[in-house]
Parts: sequence; structure tokens; C-alpha cells
Amino acid sequence: MVSQNKLPEKIIKIGQLLKKNNFEAFLVGGCVRDLLLNKEPKDWDIATNAYPEQVLKIFHGSKYENKFGTVLVPEKYLIEKEKGIVEITTYRVESVYSDKRHPDKVCFAKTLQEDLSRRDFTINAMALEITSSIEKEKVIDFFTGQKDLKKGIIRAVGQADQRFSEDALRMMRAIRFSAQLGFSIEEKTFLSIKKNAVNLKNISQERIRDELIKIILSDYSAEGVDNLRKTGLLNIFLPELLMGLKVRQNHHHIYTVYQHNLLSLKNCPSKKLEIRLAALFHDIAKPVTKVGKGAHSTFYNHDFIGAKMTKKILTRLKFSKEIIKKTALLVANHMFYYNVGEVSEASVRRLIAKVGLENMRDLIDLRIADRLGSGVPKAKPYKLRHFEYMVEKVSTDAVSVKMLKINGNDLMRKLKIPAGPKIGAILEVLLAEVIEDSQKNEKNYLLLRAKKLERENLMEIRKMAQNLIKEKRKEDDTIIKKKYWVT
Repeated sequence: MVSQNKLPEKIIKIGQLLKKNNFEAFLVGGCVRDLLLNKEPKDWDIATNAYPEQVLKIFHGSKYENKFGTVLVPEKYLIEKEKGIVEITTYRVESVYSDKRHPDKVCFAKTLQEDLSRRDFTINAMALEITSSIEKEKVIDFFTGQKDLKKGIIRAVGQADQRFSEDALRMMRAIRFSAQLGFSIEEKTFLSIKKNAVNLKNISQERIRDELIKIILSDYSAEGVDNLRKTGLLNIFLPELLMGLKVRQNHHHIYTVYQHNLLSLKNCPSKKLEIRLAALFHDIAKPVTKVGKGAHSTFYNHDFIGAKMTKKILTRLKFSKEIIKKTALLVANHMFYYNVGEVSEASVRRLIAKVGLENMRDLIDLRIADRLGSGVPKAKPYKLRHFEYMVEKVSTDAVSVKMLKINGNDLMRKLKIPAGPKIGAILEVLLAEVIEDSQKNEKNYLLLRAKKLERENLMEIRKMAQNLIKEKRKEDDTIIKKKYWVT
């Protein structure tokens, strides 16, 4: 951790080497902002009047593999306990941004002020002279960055329209910084984002995704998403969320669908990305599934349709397959029903078999987010605590073929059943029966039952397994329908 009044040795060492060779050396950008906020910088950016070729000569083994004047300092110049990314960039000014993201060409500047004037926001446009200590009087601030930092304001450097015309992603960055720091966005900067929002279409889905992730994981995630709506940015890359803006719900909810999704995100107890995404998207299909009006309106199948919409959205935004799969799974199963004395152990086992024991904690966190997003005062009522108890109670029961007391080798060896798809079908039937009655997971019983099943043809066995699962899921579905007034 960086001392509140002392720079890391690695930064001092690098600064000294640059000065020894008659070049300037200043910390710039986000690391200066973080230092002034008494936070640990994730990256260290040093600006200098030395050209990249000159930096390469000073720091042997460093890398220069871009056209922006940024040299990556090799690890041999860093202190062992303070290893991390350190970049040295030549002062620069930039030209026209034809693609609204990258400058057509980069020209090196002669002064630090020129370099700072091209940066996005005032709180990121400060520099700190590299000495042995961090002193506010050594902060170079041409654009009221310290004042805005103290007031908690995100303000564009110079003309906001010009900054956002240069790089349209800066509009999302403004909202991201606001969500991460709990800052407000200065009025002219905010209005400029609204004016230029359409230019976000020029930005790749991957870059939009990366900023969205940071917003979703921030302390003010709901406020961040709502600022995306207010500025018009949300309509560019996530219009599905806006469909719930004016959609009122039934007597279970006091908020519109959009408000509820936002509040569920705000109250999500988990820091996991997929759970927070699920909290935001869990009711995203309600607008397209709504039937009826007023207190008794219904949204039947919104969980399953919502899972499909979630997959489509996250795929479009280039999320990883793992995040897409997990988020969609949680959305599809967020409606699980549980009442003490009403739902059996077998029902809980079926849910675990469908969701996976490893995902049950996350599903419960999503339920807590859903509840608090509905305006209820208690995150975890007795029946939800009892559900946790039931999950733990049946967690050692068989909920997958691997947990049965027999396997395919047993069937081939003891019952002389040849290798093939019939073995898998038999095991599926046995699992369906064991989920309903965990006491049946006993080797002798399973072998006897398998021997009877072996006499049936493959299609009949598969049909038997499907019917067992389908019949029980239908029973679970009937319970949920009754709860939500659906016939």
C-alpha cells in the first residue's frame, strides 16, 4: 500500500533516471487522482518530454509497440515488492478523430500543459512532480481538477463536445467514474453527453462491454445505469432494458419493471458480475409477457423468455460464454418457489439438479436482490432461511448421475449390459426416481431396478425418464402458477 505522503520506490527510481538524463518526469492521469483520494493506484502513468527512442535507450529492455508514444518499463527496473505496470508516455497532442475513438495521427508536444489539455476529465488531467513525497503543492493543475475532486464533480477538460467528438467512449467513462466514485456529472458535460450520445454507435461492443462491467460492479451501479438512460446512451446498446420504463406490475410490486430491475441491482448483496447482471436482467422479459391490467396482471414465462433475452444481449455485447451461461441460468430460475411445509425435499433436489449445487448460493443472493428491489424491508425472511437449511440438508443426496451408488461400469459388469446409449438412459431413469426418494439410492435396489429397465427398448426407457422429469416439473409449475394468479 502506498503511504499517504510517500511515492513507491519504483516510481522515484524511474523519475530519477529520466531526470538524470535531463528529461522531465511527472505522474499523470488516474494515478494522481487516486493518490489525492488516498487510494492505491492500479497503474502508474509517467509523462515526459523524452521521445520514445530516448526512453528506450535509458531503460534497456523496455517495449515500444504502439503509435501513441507509450513505452512499457521492464520489470528489472521495478522493486520486487512493488511490481506492477508502469508506462512512460511522451507529451503529445492529437489530431482529428475520424472514427470517434482513435486520433488519425499523434503528434508529440513540447510541454506538459499541452499534454494535459487533451485528457478527458479535469480529475484525470492533473500531474504530480516525481519526488520522494506526495505534496499537494507539487500537483500541477491547469483545469481545476483538485477543486472538482473535492466537490465530487466529473467535468470535461475544455469543451465537452470536442472531448466527446474525439473519443465517444469518454461519455461512458464519465458515467463510469461517476458510479465508481459517487460523483455527480457537471451540467454542461452531462448535456454534451446527451447531445453526442448517438456517436457511441461508432464504438466497438467490446469497449462498451468493458465500461458497462465497471459500472455494474461499482458502488453506485444503479445510479450509473440510470445515468446511461438519462443521457440516451442506454438506448444505443441496451434498449431492451428501457421497455420496462412505464410497465406497471401486479399487486406484488409497487415499482415499474424498470425501477424494480434497477433497485434489484442496487440491493444485490453479491459482488459477482453474473449475479449483478442477473439482478438487472431478471425481469427484462416482463414487458413482452404481460397479460391483463392492474393488480392482477401476469407475466407468465417471463423467467424463461428473460433467459433467452439475456443470452442474446450478452452475446451481442461480447461477454464470455461462462458469464452468459451463468447469468442466463440464474435469470431462468429466479422464480423458484418455496414455502415451509409446502415444498418437499424432492422439489429442492430437483431444483439443485437443474441449477447445480455450486450455484445455489448465487440463486439465493439473486432472490435477496429481487426481494429488496420490490421494496420489502426484510432481505431474508424465515422461509428463505429455511430453504437454505433444506438445501444443505439434501446437498449430499443424489442430484446427478455421478452421485448414484452405481455407474455404467456396474451395469456392464454385473448385469452384462453392453456399452451404448442404453446405459445412459437407464441411469437417467434411476436418477429421476432417486431425486424423488433419496432412500432409493442404494446399490442393490438400483441394480434390481436397472435389471427390470434393461428389458425395455431404448426409446421406451428414454421416454420414461423424460416423463418422470416432466411430470414433477409440471407439479412445481402448478405451485408457482397458483402463487402468481395464473391459470
